[in-house]
Amino acid sequence: MALVEIERQAGIATVWLNQPQKKNAVGFAAMRELVAAAKTLRADQSVRAVVLAGRGQTFCAGIDLADLNDPANRKTAMWELIKPGRSLFQHAALVWQDLPLPVLCAIEGHCLGAGVQLALGADIRLATPSSQWAILEARWGIVPDMGISRTAQGVLRQDVLRELTYSGRVFSGEAAAEYGLVTHLSDNPLAAAYALAAELTERSPDAHVAAKRVLQTMQTKPLKTLRMEKIWQIKLLLGKNQRRAVKKDRDPQTEFLPRQFD
Repeated sequence: MALVEIERQAGIATVWLNQPQKKNAVGFAAMRELVAAAKTLRADQSVRAVVLAGRGQTFCAGIDLADLNDPANRKTAMWELIKPGRSLFQHAALVWQDLPLPVLCAIEGHCLGAGVQLALGADIRLATPSSQWAILEARWGIVPDMGISRTAQGVLRQDVLRELTYSGRVFSGEAAAEYGLVTHLSDNPLAAAYALAAELTERSPDAHVAAKRVLQTMQTKPLKTLRMEKIWQIKLLLGKNQRRAVKKDRDPQTEFLPRQFD
């Protein structure tokens, strides 16, 4: 059984965490499958938006502690932490920021620990008011290490991030929206995510990648943002889809060409 499944329809790819019996807790194999799924979608020019979701009416209950604490995996975990560059844990969350297209996350049920960090890798998060959230790692005596130091920038105020990280407190989707973790609350976040993704597919795929890269630069390298705006604008003006975007504004039946930039 695949731990991560991809479904495609009308230019939207759904990436499913597929271990409902474990509330979609992610272990080493699931994280590798998440990275592989993102790589597959990056190469698929027909995909215009991605939705992350969990089977069994729950998103992700965190790291699979049984997998992590298995003596056979302890050496693997330590190697991931000491090797140069990103660890597998970081890559599983940050790879969604690397994708040159919008990534949405639909959250119901549990969004705990690794689930929060995976959700933060998405561009937009939609959740039920009753969903259960926690930056849970403090309860296990460890620190969040799946790229949260990057992905939480500009999403959560520093004092709020510190409180939630220090305490490991469980909070609701409604509170998550107040904190800024959730973009939209919905009783059916998956349907809301599909509706928003469909809206986004009506825009130029090249404009999406440009906007994503510029906004990421604003978040991580703020001194370079003005230069990045100019560079990407030149690319778009010289690209294939800008004129089609103008035409589509007058004629909604106009189709975009496949994404030119990455």
